[in-house]
Amino acid sequence: MRFPLLLDFPDTLQTERLLLRLPCAGDGAMVHVAVAESITDLRRFLGAIPWVAEEPSEQASELFCRNGHANAAARKDFPFLLLDRASGAFVGVAGLHRPDWAVPKIEVGYWCRSSRTGHGLMTEAVRAVTAFAFEHLQVARVDLVADQENHGSRGVALRAGFTLEGTLRHDRRGPDGGLRNTCLYGQLAGERA
Repeated sequence: MRFPLLLDFPDTLQTERLLLRLPCAGDGAMVHVAVAESITDLRRFLGAIPWVAEEPSEQASELFCRNGHANAAARKDFPFLLLDRASGAFVGVAGLHRPDWAVPKIEVGYWCRSSRTGHGLMTEAVRAVTAFAFEHLQVARVDLVADQENHGSRGVALRAGFTLEGTLRHDRRGPDGGLRNTCLYGQLAGERA
């Protein structure tokens, strides 16, 4: 992909139960509430999501939203806020990160607020953003990395059609300082779930 800035794509996606949209100014308050609710769960996998080491604040969440909007416009990062279509409640974030336009490939990452886990919403969201990556960003590959102990995230990967390609041993430090393994999953354009 020589000129990713020329890619046109929608800023909202819909699934059966979710509205996915790029963040904008003013979204920080609702994101902050979910981060504060979920921070203990998120910190269990600190090596995979280092931003949770900081104390959550509404200002930090607002900066995430504004930077997310700007980075999507620059074709550098694509964070989608997940909203329940029935209630409008904020569910979490599923995004596409670290694009390598020379391949082209990208990595999917996600987190779900603690009160909304276990209902298949994240699998639905990951399928949607992965389809977006193949259809609108024209990538050949989507990567997904998860801490080996993060069984929830690893289950999402498999249900969303990703293949476990390998385990990086002692790849990261856990919150306790111990070494952790990282599982690498991949999905190619022709393998969509």
